[in-house]
Amino acid sequence: MDNKELKAFCNLIGLNCVGVAGVDKYDNLEKILKDRQQKGYLTGMEEPIIENRINPRHIMKDANSIIVCAFPYHINRQEKNKNSNLSKYCHGKDYHIVVKDFLQQICDYISKTVSDFKYKLFADNGPLVDRYLAYLSGIGYFGINNNIITDEYGSYVFIGYIVNNYKFEEDKPLEKSCFKCGKCVKYCPGNAILGNYDMNPKKCLSYITQKKGDLSEKEKVVLKNGKKIFGCDICQEVCPHNVEIPTTHILEFKENIIDYLDYDEIQNISNKEFKRRYGDRAFSWRGRNIIKRNMEIILDKYDD
Repeated sequence: MDNKELKAFCNLIGLNCVGVAGVDKYDNLEKILKDRQQKGYLTGMEEPIIENRINPRHIMKDANSIIVCAFPYHINRQEKNKNSNLSKYCHGKDYHIVVKDFLQQICDYISKTVSDFKYKLFADNGPLVDRYLAYLSGIGYFGINNNIITDEYGSYVFIGYIVNNYKFEEDKPLEKSCFKCGKCVKYCPGNAILGNYDMNPKKCLSYITQKKGDLSEKEKVVLKNGKKIFGCDICQEVCPHNVEIPTTHILEFKENIIDYLDYDEIQNISNKEFKRRYGDRAFSWRGRNIIKRNMEIILDKYDD
């Protein structure tokens, strides 16, 4: 099997943003990660051991290539809910579930042709830096807000990847860069984006909405100003690369939309009931208590 056949199958199941990354140790990424570590830019949500983030063969000893796919999730809605308090990536079905289902289809197809095909698939749950893999595989390039920008879907994409033991040919990174207009820097509610392809994720509203425990007064102000109880879209909403991008064709991301949670509902249901109602949504993993805390801070009902 070659890359052409691989991508033809991916196109057949609706994925047209697919590339292949190599598995040799990522020395350039190591320098970046060590610099971020020294600056105190780690949130604790990352894989703590840098070597595991830069060496695919720590995941699979006989890894020979990595298949990387982008999954668009943007929806062009005629009537937008001005009261929406959830990030766009949470509106449809949990992307972890959807992405893994697609990746499994790819692996099942390859297994029919390639003997002894071994793989490990990841959807925002692996140690490797998925955006760096997307860059290496040529499916997108970095914006100064650290998001990956694709030609067709802008930055409204999820990234999934398959570490495997088959030697697919490596694709080349795109020789492109973002417009560097500075809008994401200007409008970031937490001043997390520094304008030089670097950012402090601890100031990012999306991180703050997911942070455990009590928030600092500065974090509360960012949360109140952002008015989101989970995630943030501002740096993507102001990005010129996201103008006139198409609606996703992935049904799970555009059906049964939930873009708003009601405070009275969240206050009055149990943790168990919260999981029952919203267990298939990306915001559910942090649990009811964090969502409730964020709501109370925004509504001035939070009691330390």
